[in-house]
Amino acid sequence: MKLYSVNAGYFKLDGGAMFGVVPKSIWNKLNPADENNMCSWALRCLLIEEEDKLILIDNGMGNKQDAKFFGHYYLHGDDTLDKSLAKHGFTAADITDVFLTHLHFDHCGGSIVREGEKLIPAFKNATYWSNKKHWNWATHANDREKASFLKENILPIEESGQLKFLSVSREPSGVSMGLAANADRLLTHDSPLTTHVSYFTVNGHTDAMMLPKINYKGKTIVYMADLLPSVGHIPLPYVMGYDMFPLTTLNEKKAFFTEALANDYILFFEHDPVNECCTLQMTEKGVRVKDVFKLSDI
Repeated sequence: MKLYSVNAGYFKLDGGAMFGVVPKSIWNKLNPADENNMCSWALRCLLIEEEDKLILIDNGMGNKQDAKFFGHYYLHGDDTLDKSLAKHGFTAADITDVFLTHLHFDHCGGSIVREGEKLIPAFKNATYWSNKKHWNWATHANDREKASFLKENILPIEESGQLKFLSVSREPSGVSMGLAANADRLLTHDSPLTTHVSYFTVNGHTDAMMLPKINYKGKTIVYMADLLPSVGHIPLPYVMGYDMFPLTTLNEKKAFFTEALANDYILFFEHDPVNECCTLQMTEKGVRVKDVFKLSDI
């Protein structure tokens, strides 16, 4: 098995929205904002090569949207998904599976490209993996979240016939509403993609987001998606304003930290503009970063 960090570019989001109730005087030291209060974030995907499989986890925001859209999100940098794949000797046609953690535009926008007037899969030979619970949530979006679920990113996947669903667990009653006293465990599912990849679901950021766990060189690497967008989001109160159920996120972070510390997990960050990976340690202030490093250093 080989793992590759694949950068699909950078984009900008409001710093206050990204750090929720944390004041700017604190978060601005973690990711300094520009004059418009916008911070730069990575669109970092993960590529897994194993035997005849080439599995891409998430795929950035793509480039098919109009100028008004990119005027809000400021896609920038020299990296693109295709260029980053090419650096490792691959093309989009080589991808066998696309694992979508969730269907927000910055995670699945690269799934679909424009070909004239048509919207077609960017990965013509791949199976796209989601789950029914999240798919239904995304295709019947609530008013608060619908700006993140763009039909042009989602519906053509199903129309292509390349979509399959993974199984997810039912959360305890009340967790998705942020009312559970403690989400004390995260149930892991085996994946049909490879024996070295499993996944678990969380419900605080959005309903039934799937986080992959990869067994690699005797370690477990967890692709954090939007449970922990960056190193700066490790302290428990640092929960995004974008999260649908912030108290659920808080409980899910606690449960994940317990598991991660006990098993010495490596965290792989999708949105951290500087840090690719880290390990955790318990300190007198709570869970904090232990070591930061690149995926290639493992």
